Amino acid sequence: MGVMVNHHLLAIIFGILGNAISFLVFLAPVPTFYRIYKNKSTESFQSLPYQVSLFSCMLWLYYALTKQDAFLLITINSFGCVVETIYIAMFFTYATKEKKMAAIKLFLTMNVAFFSLIIMVTHFAVKRPSLQVSVIGWICVAISVSVFAAPLMIVARVIKTKSVEFMPFTLSFFLTISAVMWFAYGAFLHDICIAIPNVVGFILGLVQMVLYGVYRNSGEKLDIGKKNNSSSEQLKTIVVMSPLGLSEMHPVDVTVTEPVIPLSYTVHHEDSSKITKEEEPSTEAGQSHVETAPSRI
Repeated sequence: MGVMVNHHLLAIIFGILGNAISFLVFLAPVPTFYRIYKNKSTESFQSLPYQVSLFSCMLWLYYALTKQDAFLLITINSFGCVVETIYIAMFFTYATKEKKMAAIKLFLTMNVAFFSLIIMVTHFAVKRPSLQVSVIGWICVAISVSVFAAPLMIVARVIKTKSVEFMPFTLSFFLTISAVMWFAYGAFLHDICIAIPNVVGFILGLVQMVLYGVYRNSGEKLDIGKKNNSSSEQLKTIVVMSPLGLSEMHPVDVTVTEPVIPLSYTVHHEDSSKITKEEEPSTEAGQSHVETAPSRI
């Protein structure tokens, strides 16, 4: 009995810690949406990361409510549903018509139609409550594990470019710690559906931090030619793991360190041998002036 009580207490402790860390992770995109609100434009940001995150929270919330003994799973995913819904609503508000229509179609397909299908199948086709919990849990596991292809792509990119600019260490660290907390929570509750995705999340998080240690001093940057030369800032996308193992993408600002040469500078600093006669000083009516070709900027 004492061992069982200790396991239950430890599950509560790790669940609370997981809630605290996940709370901060869900608030990570706030600067992004403050920028969207300030500029009244979604710029190059996409709604996909937030819609996937909302879908994940809805699934895990459905699982927790069906399971009936995972209160700390209910609290964090309820918060996640509210926050992600706000993010998506802001995206709908400030997106262009084309991006808005695409985002609405994705929302209706994934978060309405697909989620409703899962509810109907698990509720009407599976009658036994214990089997319902198992089916919903393994659906959550399957979806969570399947999207880990995204972090693997980032890992491959870091190895290829020897650059960690797309993989912030702090975020990877906290998400790895979050995976540990939720794995422990699932383990002490003897819930394999919660534990399995976070094993994968922990391994990938550990790999990301090791790669950061290996390549952080490499000093190599991505080719400037692959970046947009018309701006001194870029919108990049990094991939992280959400509290329950689901991959999630957060666009972040990456400042371009290489100087961008203005077009006007290149036009007016050409080889002196190409300067035409029209650019030589001339004098008319006692005044000196310089005639230049019209600017194409």
